[in-house]
Amino acid sequence: MSRHVPISFDQQSRGSIMSAQASPVFKSPGNDSEMNEAAAKARKTFRYFWREMAWERRRIIPGLEMAAVKATFTDPPEVRAQDPDALECEHMWLMDVSFDGRKVEGTLINAPTSLKSVSEGDRVRIPGRQLCDWMYVMSGDVYGGFTVDLMRARMSDSERKQHDQAWGFDFGAVGMVNLVPPDYIGESATKKKGLFSRFSHPEVKPQDYEKVAETEHPMSVNMRDSFDETLTENPELVHEADDNGYTFLHQLALAGSLDGVDVCLKHGADPSKAAPNGMTPSTLAKSLGWKRVMSRLQDAGVGD
Repeated sequence: MSRHVPISFDQQSRGSIMSAQASPVFKSPGNDSEMNEAAAKARKTFRYFWREMAWERRRIIPGLEMAAVKATFTDPPEVRAQDPDALECEHMWLMDVSFDGRKVEGTLINAPTSLKSVSEGDRVRIPGRQLCDWMYVMSGDVYGGFTVDLMRARMSDSERKQHDQAWGFDFGAVGMVNLVPPDYIGESATKKKGLFSRFSHPEVKPQDYEKVAETEHPMSVNMRDSFDETLTENPELVHEADDNGYTFLHQLALAGSLDGVDVCLKHGADPSKAAPNGMTPSTLAKSLGWKRVMSRLQDAGVGD
């Protein structure tokens, strides 16, 4: 048996986390094929979460109301042996997330029910295979949340309404998990509920994931000219590294910014230079499946 814990937010101040003890706990069998499939989809699309996080850090005015990933935790065998009745695993949420191309790092915000090896508030580093969900919230709308969507699908209408009210966010229609805001791919946002909403039933269509994959993040497009100008005026910046040892090229390759990578290469960035964890811009892009960025780096004469 495994345990899924949602995040609970203060209705008066979105983003301030209430006690995890106030949140309902959802249990599912360890061999739940639907839940495993939802987790696999989350891992496959994690790059869109990380891309949004990367651009959020460059925004002057924050655009995200919440961003978190959910991971699967188990105790080591010797610890589990001490309590045979303990849960097999627990799925809990992390915030203040970072990613270096190999490991996801974050702060655990849920209190385990039976696990002994981790505690609420711990800063943990996990491999990507441990990730089982991600979500971020912009303008009250949820993006990602594959396992959350499945749990909502298994609720009654009243349970689902209570669940959504407790979160304070719009999860949209059951079975429809969006990866990015509609305007990112040139589509209009779904109209919010209004005075005449009871008389109209607009068709809800699943987001076109292929279109999402083909579309550059709007901030990547919008920053191209100013970034080009900055590097022209300050050419040394293209070789400087941040506090973690990542150059602009490393950062933008991992964030899937084709425009940013192209500008860096134009200004002489070294595409073969490895980050502190040994990953080059090409392997960083490959870690998240940014195919267009990988192709651009290959054009620059850099392989894996």
